[in-house]
Amino acid sequence: MLSYDTNYIFHIFVILQLEFNNMTEVTRLFDFPYYQLQHKPNPKSLVTKYNGKWEAISTQEYVDKSNTVSRALLRLGIKKNDKIAVISTTNRTEWNIMDIGILQLGAQNIPIYPTISAEDYEYVLNHSESIYCFVSDKEVLEKVRKVQANTNIKEVYSFDYIEGCKHYSELFELGKDESNQPEVEARKDAVKPEDLATIIYTSGTTGRPKGVMLSHWNITSNALDSSPRVPLVKGENRILSFLPICHIFERLLIYVYQYAGTSIYFAEGIDKIGENAKEIKPNLMSVVPRLLEKVFDKIMLKGEELTGIKKALFFWAVRLGERWEPYGANGAWYEFQLKIANKLIFNKWREALGGELGTMVSGSAALQPRLARVFGAAQMRVMEGYGLTETSPVVSVGLYKDKMYRVGTVGKPIDNVEVKIADDGEVLIKGPNVMMGYYKDPEKTNEVMTDNYFHTGDKGEIDADGFLKITGRKKEMFKTSGGKYVIPPLLENDMKQSLFIEQIMVVGEGEKMPAALIQPNFDFIRDWIDHKQNGVGKTDAEIATSEIVINRIQKEIDKYNKNFGKWEQIKRFELTSDVWSIEGGHLTPTMKMKRKIIKNIYQDLYDKIYRQQ
Repeated sequence: MLSYDTNYIFHIFVILQLEFNNMTEVTRLFDFPYYQLQHKPNPKSLVTKYNGKWEAISTQEYVDKSNTVSRALLRLGIKKNDKIAVISTTNRTEWNIMDIGILQLGAQNIPIYPTISAEDYEYVLNHSESIYCFVSDKEVLEKVRKVQANTNIKEVYSFDYIEGCKHYSELFELGKDESNQPEVEARKDAVKPEDLATIIYTSGTTGRPKGVMLSHWNITSNALDSSPRVPLVKGENRILSFLPICHIFERLLIYVYQYAGTSIYFAEGIDKIGENAKEIKPNLMSVVPRLLEKVFDKIMLKGEELTGIKKALFFWAVRLGERWEPYGANGAWYEFQLKIANKLIFNKWREALGGELGTMVSGSAALQPRLARVFGAAQMRVMEGYGLTETSPVVSVGLYKDKMYRVGTVGKPIDNVEVKIADDGEVLIKGPNVMMGYYKDPEKTNEVMTDNYFHTGDKGEIDADGFLKITGRKKEMFKTSGGKYVIPPLLENDMKQSLFIEQIMVVGEGEKMPAALIQPNFDFIRDWIDHKQNGVGKTDAEIATSEIVINRIQKEIDKYNKNFGKWEQIKRFELTSDVWSIEGGHLTPTMKMKRKIIKNIYQDLYDKIYRQQ
């Protein structure tokens, strides 16, 4: 008598189901791995590093493990529209398995930023009505444990092995028995594209985070419409993923990568990006401007350490890169020089990131045009995009081929997404990607919706060729007491080009002049002190109060002020002695400034600027 392995039988069952159900059509988020299994199966679909070794799972394993999780969750009593929170310090394979396992039951995955406070954990867990919670590590677990008693969380599971906490592998034991797989299939079939998939809590720059409800079709349509803008090479593609997957930007891209059949490598952490890139040699990765700024600053520090002809060549190449224009617009002589610069200097930049990185997709905030030019010159093109959590998120993004790329813009809107500029300059969005609304807050939903158009709060313009340019936030724009309008992000982006300035926030609403609170680039300034041997102390506090440093930063401010009208130029500034961080409350998890909070933290410096003259 023949005996068959049950796993083998199950695999056959899944394959047959794919064939009979015509799974080529992707309409729900959990369809992506099945699509990959049918069309582009990958032996290295998801790859995470454990104990110093990269460990991959295939598309088939991904699907199998997700189904096992679904069977286990059914046995835990998970019903349609139940909420399950997932909190992970780093992106990892387990997160994605949980995501599919939850979603195909008609339940919702509630991703939470790991870096927020325990009090914010409590708020999100309660507001979302989450009943189970999955955490990545001990640090996150400790925050959850502090507030668990005040929530409806029945049980916490961890991806890491932690004493006193249930391990996520227990789900695989619980779901091993495949007898309830038909129920999983029935649940999957019952999920409609318009059903709620996830609630993503916004960063909360101005107050309590809002829960953005996104349907399966909101995100799926956005992934499908964004896919043509992602320049993947033929054959094997390796992606390095490190931006927080709890944010819709990286999460959307993960689905796009799955649709394309790429290998997704999850970085060990932000601090390991360079090391991981050298190991895996990625073809593409997503970034935020703040990260690129830090990478560029480090490169410039290396350049400053050079001497003689090497230093001269380095800065010649950088100056050349700052003039870069796409499509050879600078002419043959420039392109000839650029070839030399790439051979002598820029190739080392590429090697530091694995040597095969051709494209970076940038989102979350405005990108300095200088960075787009320099990295473009170095053959690592930065495709700047634009979107919001409420738009799932992509509205527009650049693409180098077909002349769909222009420095200083966020590209052209993607298919099926309509962009309209209101009379006051506000960017309005309409399309299948626009959210279902804010969870439990119809009033706020109504405030941002007019005739199916979402009011972004951003100001922008569309040029004659259809490229979208974002000029600032409506709320961030202010008027001085003289009645003149100032757009802080425009000034801040220019000023941050200075190697002496790490962070800068322009202030002055209702005051007689614009001013700025500045966090110096302490690391660069310490190297500068060594180079100049000017006797300045090297602690953060000594740097922030040094007249020599203040005068040097004044030179930088004077330099960039020339790019602006007299009414919007920075007239005064104060330096802060601490580093602006997520943990310190200065920045959101996506590295945006919390303007009101920063102003409150440094109220004494603000008063010094405007009240002590």
